[in-house]
Amino acid sequence: MPLFRQSDHPPAPTGVHKTALSVNINKVALLRNTRHIDIPSVLRAAELCLEAGAQGITVHPRPDERHIRPDDVYELAALMKDWPDREFNIEGNPFQNLMGFVRDLTARGLPLHQCTFVPDSEDQFTSDHGWSFPADADRLQPLIEQAHARSVRVSLFMDPVAEAMAAVKAVGADRVEFYTESYARASSGTERSEALGRFASAARAAAALGLGINAGHDLNRDNLTAFLRSVPGVQEVSIGHALIADALELGYTATVKDYLRRIDEAFAVTT
Repeated sequence: MPLFRQSDHPPAPTGVHKTALSVNINKVALLRNTRHIDIPSVLRAAELCLEAGAQGITVHPRPDERHIRPDDVYELAALMKDWPDREFNIEGNPFQNLMGFVRDLTARGLPLHQCTFVPDSEDQFTSDHGWSFPADADRLQPLIEQAHARSVRVSLFMDPVAEAMAAVKAVGADRVEFYTESYARASSGTERSEALGRFASAARAAAALGLGINAGHDLNRDNLTAFLRSVPGVQEVSIGHALIADALELGYTATVKDYLRRIDEAFAVTT
């Protein structure tokens, strides 16, 4: 049962948070799956994050159901009907189970705003690379068209390679989601500066072609502001592991609000 009636839901923040925060709740499901009593609740986690101001919820249901399960996807989509100004994003490999969710959710009239195509193998530990062009183009294009036919936006998980953005545009994708681990793992100031330069260059190339820009993977409270200050035009960050880890100490509400504050800081005008 929802914690709040629809009339009680605060509107999504507008004009303040220049980059949307979508909370990936996979790790809540991972913890839940270690027992058989539905604790912690994936639905409650999503609702508390939305109530705290998150602009979206992301899930990545893998075929082995190690965390998010099919039932979670449908229950979360039903929950999102009560939050019409927020977005539901499903990540996954379109050659595995992702397109089944796209077809099923839209056929049921449930919300699905974006699907993010990620080139993961079925047993992959975590996402660790983007799509390759031109190698993947012919396979991806018809699946992108299928998603578009169901009015679902498509984002492609990509490494920060400026030269690849034209191929992403040509294949029909709406956005890229930059895989940000190379920035998050940079150990020195020089390495981090070089990494930010690559992301900024790729973002400018994407924007010049009319592609939207998302980002995610190991972004956290310590590195998020600097990333958004350096990389232009990021419309959405999808953050899961670090945010849920922070929530174990701070709670969902305080954690989401702090991530939103870090986003605000990136766009603050200094004098």
